[in-house]
Amino acid sequence: MKRCCILLVLGILVALSTQISSQEKKATPGIVVDKAAGTVTLDVKIAPRVVLKEKKEPYPLEVIATWPYPKGKKSHETIVNFDESIKPSDVHKALESLGLNAGKPIKGIGEPQGPAVNVYLLVPDSTGLDRKITLDRAMVDAKNGKPFPKNVGWRFTGSVMLQLDPNKADKSYGADNSGTLMSIFPVTDEIVLQTDLTIKNEGVMKLEVNTKVLPKEGTLVKLVIEIAKK
Repeated sequence: MKRCCILLVLGILVALSTQISSQEKKATPGIVVDKAAGTVTLDVKIAPRVVLKEKKEPYPLEVIATWPYPKGKKSHETIVNFDESIKPSDVHKALESLGLNAGKPIKGIGEPQGPAVNVYLLVPDSTGLDRKITLDRAMVDAKNGKPFPKNVGWRFTGSVMLQLDPNKADKSYGADNSGTLMSIFPVTDEIVLQTDLTIKNEGVMKLEVNTKVLPKEGTLVKLVIEIAKK
């Protein structure tokens, strides 16, 4: 009887070990999914604001997170970079694992569709703890010094699918081509998340990083995407 119990316990331990090992293999390094909290967290770095040699002044911000230069197509207009080993479609799948279903992105005129999410940064402070910085504090309008509006909503739109080879019918996840995760304005639909701002806003807002709040370029921080509470 005692031996049977020992064998049963060993069997359970092996099964749990196999299950954990399987989950670890499926997990994408640099992405943490917390189903209880309803969050997806990415390891990111504060991006350089000038990456093109011919430019001395930074381009206004149009996106929040991209692959670094030169692979990230919007890397000259972003707040943070994430590692190229992470595909935007990995983040899409992580959000789906929280029970969210992607909507529909827009480019130019229109209204994005998809479930609402909150987005913020976790920045280490002098105490060693993470300090929460919402995006309205992370950006300012360079023309007037006003912060990014608090009431701007974010939506899990998902990306358009692209036919990269005209000779093949296969289509791929567009954001995996651009390396762009989140767009502030509807200047691209090759993204995973998009705000409800219009293309008209892009013409009147000249957004820049709030250096009084965010740490220096290259600092490791975390980008958190959270299911919006109803």
